[in-house]
Amino acid sequence: MLKEVPLFGFLDDSERDDLASRLEVIRFAAGQTIFQVGEPGDALYVIRSGQAEVFFKNDTGERIVLEVAGPGDFFGELSLLDHGSRSASVVATQDTEALCLNRGHLERFIQLRPQVAMDLLAAMGRRLRVSAERIRHTATRNVNAELQDTRSIVQKSADWVAAFAGSITFLMVHVVWFAVWMTMNVIKFPGVRQFDPFPFGFLTLAVSLEAIFLSVFVLLSQNRQAEKDRVRSDVEYDVNLKAELEIIHLHEKVDRLTSDVLLRLERLQQTVNKP
Repeated sequence: MLKEVPLFGFLDDSERDDLASRLEVIRFAAGQTIFQVGEPGDALYVIRSGQAEVFFKNDTGERIVLEVAGPGDFFGELSLLDHGSRSASVVATQDTEALCLNRGHLERFIQLRPQVAMDLLAAMGRRLRVSAERIRHTATRNVNAELQDTRSIVQKSADWVAAFAGSITFLMVHVVWFAVWMTMNVIKFPGVRQFDPFPFGFLTLAVSLEAIFLSVFVLLSQNRQAEKDRVRSDVEYDVNLKAELEIIHLHEKVDRLTSDVLLRLERLQQTVNKP
C-alpha cells in the first residue's frame, strides 16, 4: 500500500516495512467529517484513495476551501507539529482510505527521509497563502476610516458648511446681521445713508441667494451621511452575523461534546454490566 503513495515513494522495502508496522489504515465514507476546526490534533492523514476537502469558515460564514486533497496528498500536519488545535475542517467528498501517522510515526519517518520535511512545509505554505488572501475580510471596520480619506475639497466644504448652518453660532450671526441691517434702514442716523429701505428688497435677495447655496451644501452633506449610514449598516450586519456564527459554532461544539460523553458513558455502562 505504501508504494502507491508518493509521499512514501523514496523509502526502500525495509523502511516501508518498518513504517507500515506503525501506521493505521482508516476509512471514511463520502460526506463524513474527518475532523473539525478547533478539535485537538494528534495525527496526520495521507490519502491513499478517494478525496477530501480542507476548508474553514470566515467571520461572515463564507466557506473557504484551502485544498481539495486527493491520493498522495496529506493534511493535519500543522496541529501535529505545534500540538495546537485543528486550524481547518476536513470532510471526505468521496469514499476515502487514508493512512494515519501520529507524532511518533512522523518523527521516525522524517529521520528516515529528511526531505519529507520540505514537502510538509510546502503544503503548509500553500494553505498559508490562501489564508493570507482572506485575512483582510473582517467584520470589524471603522465607518469613519472607510470614508474620511476619500472626501474631495468640495465634500469637506459641504460638511463644514452643513455643520456650521446647524449651530447656535450661525443663528446668532444672522440675528445680529438682520437686526443691524433693518435698524440702519429704518432709523435714520446722522451721516448714515439708508441703502435698503423697507421692504428690504436687497436683504431679501441676499437671503434668497444664501438659502440656495446653503441648501446645495446641505444636500451634498446629507448624501455623504447617507453613504456613511449605508456603510455603518453593512458593518453592523457583519458584526451581527459574526456573533450569530460564533453562537452556532459553540452549539456545535457543545453538541459534539455531549454526544461523545454520552457515548463514553454508554460504553462504560456496557462494560460494568458485563458478567
